[in-house]
Amino acid sequence: MKKGMKTLIAGLLALGMIAGIAGCGKKQAGQMPPALVRTMPVIKQDTTVTYEYVGTIEAQDMAQVKPKVSGVIVAKHIKGGEIVKAGQALYTLDNRTYEANMLNAQAGLANARASEARAARDYQRYQMLVEKGAVSVQQFDNTKAEYEQLAAQVNASAAMLEKASIDYNDTVVRSPISGKLDTKDVDIGTYATAGTTVLTTVSNTSPVRVKFSMSETEYLRLARNTNAVVGKDMVSLYLSDGTVYPEKGLISEVDSILGQGTGTITMKATFNNPKELLLPGMFARVVTPGEFIKGALLVPQKAVQEQMDKKFISIVDAEGKAQLRSVTMGARVGELWIVESGLQEGDVVIVEGFQKAPNGAAVTPKPITMEELYPAKK
Repeated sequence: MKKGMKTLIAGLLALGMIAGIAGCGKKQAGQMPPALVRTMPVIKQDTTVTYEYVGTIEAQDMAQVKPKVSGVIVAKHIKGGEIVKAGQALYTLDNRTYEANMLNAQAGLANARASEARAARDYQRYQMLVEKGAVSVQQFDNTKAEYEQLAAQVNASAAMLEKASIDYNDTVVRSPISGKLDTKDVDIGTYATAGTTVLTTVSNTSPVRVKFSMSETEYLRLARNTNAVVGKDMVSLYLSDGTVYPEKGLISEVDSILGQGTGTITMKATFNNPKELLLPGMFARVVTPGEFIKGALLVPQKAVQEQMDKKFISIVDAEGKAQLRSVTMGARVGELWIVESGLQEGDVVIVEGFQKAPNGAAVTPKPITMEELYPAKK
């Protein structure tokens, strides 16, 4: 019996040790330190909102130069990339056939005029004779008809000469507009077909237009809060290397209808281009003015958590615990984001470390500044 009691006591002691170890583990787990998070108070300040859109630079005028007559190019008066004026000679085509046609038309006109002069004299003479009864009315009518036919022939010959002269002059191909030539031009010896062969392209790039699109909602917001859509407010341009273009622009064109299937409306802004820095085909960001918001609440964009189509922000409450808030966000302003609802002035936002701080967990907050958060933005 004593041996049984000893065994029982030993078993109870073993169970006690196991329970003690388990209790110790629970105690240690409960003593895990709160997660360290970086925080920043909600920023409240008057803010002017701007909106950005990706745009494509277009020439104000762009013309493909095509010959009006066909022929072999015998002279080239320009170089690719050169700036030309409207009416300046660019190419010369072989004009021998057109010169011959013009000389032939001149001869035809001279012959027609000589025949008309003879018929005019006959017509005047027969007019006097028919009045005296010396010739019949039929003879007079025949003379009159011949005169009118030859007079019409003079007009036809003059038109043929004019057409031949135009063709001859068109063997010199001239620039339709002032601007800059591209480098894709044709060489001497090329046979150019009238209205088909593109000899070169001339672009007028001073000023230029920047084409961009915005949603229906964005257009309505822009129209309600600014005068930009009627060309009164200035817009800015950011180039692909991140620099700001020194000239301001004006919205000069607004499409009359919403794009089919896209739900967007197309606009064009005009920018002066005195140094020819902007070239057609370049991409740039158009920044349009927006509304002025007094006392806007802002948080760093890094603080916003996105899940599906919803957005959340973690704050530190008065008890030092993380609390997840559902928020409605507005426009982005640089590295900040406007909070339309869900936060209030005085809230302390978790900017870094919210992944380690689930809802209701105790945290150790450590303030952070914008300079620390975005060191490249100093």
